[in-house]
Amino acid sequence: MYVLLAVVTLVLVIGALVDIITNDAPKHLPKLTWVFVVILLPLVGSIVWFAVGHDWSTRGEAVPFGDPRRHEEAARRLRGEEYEVDPGVVEAELRYAEKEARMRRLEAELEARRRARGDDG
Repeated sequence: MYVLLAVVTLVLVIGALVDIITNDAPKHLPKLTWVFVVILLPLVGSIVWFAVGHDWSTRGEAVPFGDPRRHEEAARRLRGEEYEVDPGVVEAELRYAEKEARMRRLEAELEARRRARGDDG
């Protein structure tokens, strides 16, 4: 009997902790506080989390793990659809990269001249 209660409590705590960590916006308290509540009061904290802290209204449609729709948001971000590119920033990055490349070429040329003269320092 006690073993069953311990296993149920452990499963409930692990489920609550995973749910807290993956939840974007827990209700009433910050995530870290909910984690401490569940860890310090395992059974009661887990029950309170699922009863009060979890926002059940934000649950969307359940999508199976292998479903391609699961990765649409990540793919959209990787394609850069949500980011606007500032031409000024791009130009500044290009100028910086060109200066760095020129500096490396000049340093290599200076080193080659020093070696040609036999100067070590």
